[in-house]
Amino acid sequence: MEPIHRPGPLTEITNEEVIYQNPLLFLKIWEMMHETPQAGPPSDWGWHSHMQVEFLLVAQGQLGVQTKHDYTVMTPGDIMVFGSSQPHRTHTYAPGPLRQIVFQLDLKQHFDLSTMPYLHRFSELTHPLEAFNEVFRDNPAVKQEAYTLVMQIYEESQSRKIGYELAISAAIKNLLLLLLRNDHRDFSGVTEDSGISRVRPALDYIDKHLSERITVEDVCSVLNLSYHYFIKYFKKVMGISFVDYVNYKRIKKAERLLLTGDLSIMDVSYEVGILNMAQFYKLFKRHNQCSPKEFKQRMRSQVDVIPFLAQAD
Repeated sequence: MEPIHRPGPLTEITNEEVIYQNPLLFLKIWEMMHETPQAGPPSDWGWHSHMQVEFLLVAQGQLGVQTKHDYTVMTPGDIMVFGSSQPHRTHTYAPGPLRQIVFQLDLKQHFDLSTMPYLHRFSELTHPLEAFNEVFRDNPAVKQEAYTLVMQIYEESQSRKIGYELAISAAIKNLLLLLLRNDHRDFSGVTEDSGISRVRPALDYIDKHLSERITVEDVCSVLNLSYHYFIKYFKKVMGISFVDYVNYKRIKKAERLLLTGDLSIMDVSYEVGILNMAQFYKLFKRHNQCSPKEFKQRMRSQVDVIPFLAQAD
């Protein structure tokens, strides 16, 4: 898998909406297989992008892949990653059968409080994920392990055996760990434990006051830092803005309340400190691609199926 040349300018880009196969896992993974007697870019070869990160695997055949910076020919056993909203397009490179696995996921949803300090290592704002493709090209062992992990995720999503969600979550975390430990870019001054220790009181304050109004000024006073310094420092350490982090924590708490209690959606909104229902719906849909009501119905329908699946096994 080698980049061949630097492509020309981008044309119109289609923004693709990804419908998750499991809304709690925030992912979609599927197989594309076809055979064509012809090869080369089609006449309507268009660009597309999506909010989700994408891992692309080739199991059979050859695939031409173009990004903003490179054109690459993928062969069996190759894997590439495209960052959030990164334009790309593909085409059959050689005649014959072509089998590929497409894996799209919202990476930030797979970080919890204990792993949030590593989120900045996968931030599109400062460290584009496309750089991980260099790791795959330079280290065949890492490429093979990443390929195997994504195939495991695909197989688990197809079998849907009891506990498949645990298996998929574990494979995703192992994939992130693999990338993290083989990424040799310079992150000096960003990953220091002292940085996390310094914002820990802010994280604790947020957890304790999620049902209340939380202002930047309140948290600044806890840390005894100025407004502007705190905003920049928090994002540098956590890899996410203060406001986005608070909203993330509110929605995560809302998900738990929707799944484990009988509160109305309005009561859930109030419990997580969002008094404006329109804002609550907007934030919830941004994180889950569905309304709170749809989320609750979908999750309950999946829970109802689990006993049946267990008996079938």
